[in-house]
Amino acid sequence: MTIFQCGYQTVFGINSGILVSEYWQFNSLEKITLAGTLETELELKSPADKYFKRISSELHHAPNASSDKVHTIEVHEGDWETPGSVKLWTYTINGKEEVFKEKIEVDEAKKSATFVAVGGHLLEKYKSYKVTLHIVLKGEAVVAKITLDFEKHHQSHDDLKDYMEFVISLAKDIDEHLAGQAD
Repeated sequence: MTIFQCGYQTVFGINSGILVSEYWQFNSLEKITLAGTLETELELKSPADKYFKRISSELHHAPNASSDKVHTIEVHEGDWETPGSVKLWTYTINGKEEVFKEKIEVDEAKKSATFVAVGGHLLEKYKSYKVTLHIVLKGEAVVAKITLDFEKHHQSHDDLKDYMEFVISLAKDIDEHLAGQAD
């Protein structure tokens, strides 16, 4: 049996500060899959260590910074500080309440936190979904590199830009909240 497989990558450019890249893969034994990456950078006003600590082990404070978006974040398995712990988010996007169950992967050395979807509304639409925030120095500035990797179940789901804008807005809210706090 011969398996026919080919693929191509398209970079759509920058839209609202978001770099969009999608990868199509065709396989004669499988239906078409669509995977891609959205990337952007956010210059931070808060100190790098403080911001990284908040996103990697203190996300239960996120509703304090962004109550219009995030209503609750609860530990589902594990605890707040252990990588691999699972959290359950309740949030509102485009006027609709949704849930996001995620498993966090933390790389202290690289100051990187990755949130991998393991349940919730996103996995009804996407085969895989993960968001990485990587805190880096860029010249004199501290920058959060935000990367959203995804694979769609179907070609028709095209609302991922809304989720990226949600992540950016939440990241900004957390930054402003931390920058406004006294050390």
